[in-house]
Amino acid sequence: MTFSGTTLSPDQPGYDEARRLFNGMIDRRPSRILRCGSTADVAAAVADCRALGEPFSVLGAGHGVTGSALIDGAVCIDLRGLDRVEVDPAAAAARVGGGATWGLVDAATQELGLAVTGGRVPSTGVGGLALGSGSGWLERKLGFTCDNLLSAEVVTASGDIVTASESENADLFWAIRGGGGNFGIVTEFVLKLHPIGPVVLGGMLLYPGFMAADVTRNWRDFILTAPDEAGGGVALITAPPEDFVPEPARGQPCVGVIVVYAGDPEKGREVMAPVIEFGPPAVDLVQPMPYVAVQRLLEPPNPPGMRNYWSGDFLAELPDEAVDAWVGSAFPPASPMTQMILVAGGGAVARVEEGATAFGNRDAPFNLHHLSMWPPDPSLDQANIEKTRSVAAAMKPWTTGSVYLNFIGDEGLHRVASAFAPDTYARLRAIKKQWDPDNVFRFNQNIPPAD
Repeated sequence: MTFSGTTLSPDQPGYDEARRLFNGMIDRRPSRILRCGSTADVAAAVADCRALGEPFSVLGAGHGVTGSALIDGAVCIDLRGLDRVEVDPAAAAARVGGGATWGLVDAATQELGLAVTGGRVPSTGVGGLALGSGSGWLERKLGFTCDNLLSAEVVTASGDIVTASESENADLFWAIRGGGGNFGIVTEFVLKLHPIGPVVLGGMLLYPGFMAADVTRNWRDFILTAPDEAGGGVALITAPPEDFVPEPARGQPCVGVIVVYAGDPEKGREVMAPVIEFGPPAVDLVQPMPYVAVQRLLEPPNPPGMRNYWSGDFLAELPDEAVDAWVGSAFPPASPMTQMILVAGGGAVARVEEGATAFGNRDAPFNLHHLSMWPPDPSLDQANIEKTRSVAAAMKPWTTGSVYLNFIGDEGLHRVASAFAPDTYARLRAIKKQWDPDNVFRFNQNIPPAD
């Protein structure tokens, strides 16, 4: 195969724009960027890099907080040209390019009133999210993204193009459903779709910061016995300087309750009354709305260069003491852009048999995402990083010891291993040895091949 895409070198126009990632802390200069337009381009790029002995990274949407999509001095294989989304309503399935974002997927599927669990902001990449399992607002109803993966087109470490499904290369199919980008480059996902929307009950309730513990406890008590259709979460945030926020509350710490009901909106208001009617809130934005609007509820600011540091943990329980520790450690935030997010497990996620996919931790009742963001000023880094770590440390007594890989930064191989049960991790390493014995796909949350 011959590479027919576009090559960008450091001295060419467009290079600096092409290497800009979501996390403004990342400023890396690859030796060249190979902008692929097809699966054949990806296969040719991999084969060429292997033949020349050049290390390479893989860039999907560039949303990953670690910035491992770019490596100084290495080749970057850029998938953003592979962003096509084709919906087959008869088959209730979508073919999604490996460089697409969830905003593109949601827009295409919602035209037909269909959806699959996707990222909680439109700029999230399909590839990174799906391969890491795929948590989103619909997971309690539909399961993770990886639970809805029917097949995948994969470029292997040798530059071959294979299909992974239950009937073809089943071991590889099992591994990519939660094992991340360790086993190849997925250039196309085939995802199962479900009737959702286009209008759902959604929105956010905002309360002043001093109510955060009570609001969180109320939401916890509701969600533990709620039906699958009930989704959402709690976010410790700063009230935005918007007209819908009462003037005295703007710029002040607050707690937001995200409401998502994956069913009839009228039924949703009845089911979620214990959450919606708690209060009164300072702001009530819960109403029937397009699902695509729900997906923008936590959308971060778009100016380039915003700096990010993340961490996260699964929780084994959330007693009152844990709620107090969470709120007490998170407030006041180091940056008004920071979001400390608590989402619920259970529902369809918990009904998938442990071991059916590489991703486990399906019995964890809660998942914490410590998402710190601040303006492009390096002098603010230390305060924000230390704040994130302090919140994570405060919650350790109630964690499972495991982690959802898409929620953490570069925290070491031990944290990667902790995402999996020991036998699962051993199986992943064995599959890695089969498909990528030289660990060429190593610039990620890496799973090394078995010895």
